[in-house]
Amino acid sequence: MKVLVIGGAGFIGSHYVRALGADGTAVTVLDKLTYAGNPANLEGTAHDFVHGDICDAGLLADLVPGHDVVVNFAAESHVDRSIDGAGEFVRTNVLGTQTLMQACLDAGTPKVVQVSTDEVYGSIDVGSWKEDAPIRPRSPYSAAKAGGDMIALAYAVTHGLPVSVTRCGNNYGPYQYPEKVIPLFVTNLLQGRKVPLYGDGGNVRDWIHVDDHCAGIRLVAERGEPGEVYHIAGTAELTNTELTTRLLAACDAGWDMVEYVEDRKGHDRRYSLDDSRLRALGYRPAISFERGLADTVRWYTDNPDWWKAATAQRGGENA
Repeated sequence: MKVLVIGGAGFIGSHYVRALGADGTAVTVLDKLTYAGNPANLEGTAHDFVHGDICDAGLLADLVPGHDVVVNFAAESHVDRSIDGAGEFVRTNVLGTQTLMQACLDAGTPKVVQVSTDEVYGSIDVGSWKEDAPIRPRSPYSAAKAGGDMIALAYAVTHGLPVSVTRCGNNYGPYQYPEKVIPLFVTNLLQGRKVPLYGDGGNVRDWIHVDDHCAGIRLVAERGEPGEVYHIAGTAELTNTELTTRLLAACDAGWDMVEYVEDRKGHDRRYSLDDSRLRALGYRPAISFERGLADTVRWYTDNPDWWKAATAQRGGENA
């Protein structure tokens, strides 16, 4: 079995590579190594590495053939950055996905998985989305991800490409670049810096450990139907205030370390996924939020060299 992981040096992709390597699977990683793609994320894993861009059709034409499974993690993914400038998000998340789907079609790839997000649905006040819910993205990031999903699913319908799409909630765990809320808050608190809490703190997110997410993706790669969408739901639905309370406690800090800031433009209020379809294939999350969060805080506490080097590369707040 040979697996090509696009965006495999990023947060979720590197965990996927680590899981595959533990089983002895032959893995090739393609990554552009933007600020969130870090070779250090892959240390200790067995893989072949190719430095390149998902939008490079010539490179993909040479690289894709011979792989049994192609999994696409490559994406610009930070909502705030997409609000400041959407161009790179459209290029990577839409054009990049189309370029990859064409390469997989030309190569006759037996299985393709497009990794996506719950944010394509917009916001839901009550209940949970099923896979046939209409998509109503509300940020440039989520709109670009939705565009990539539609391209992938169109290749399944038009060309018969055996591609499945996964959509997941908020991930957390080791090796996440400190612009997302959990690593940002933890690394700020470890340095005695305040943490920024958007708006009234009432926005609700469903949290899943990255290893559970990767387990769901592997199941879809093995048993998912072509042209279908599969949800991978989280294990803890929390308001941002509730999450902040837990992070403060984990870092032995008080509410005096919280700074309320102006809410993000178009900030979705709540996300929630129904993952019954995936559970019917045998999926069960293995990591409780309590254990996962404690392990994650411990990892950032024990690995300041990683996150200081990662943010220094871009000149980030923790540099």
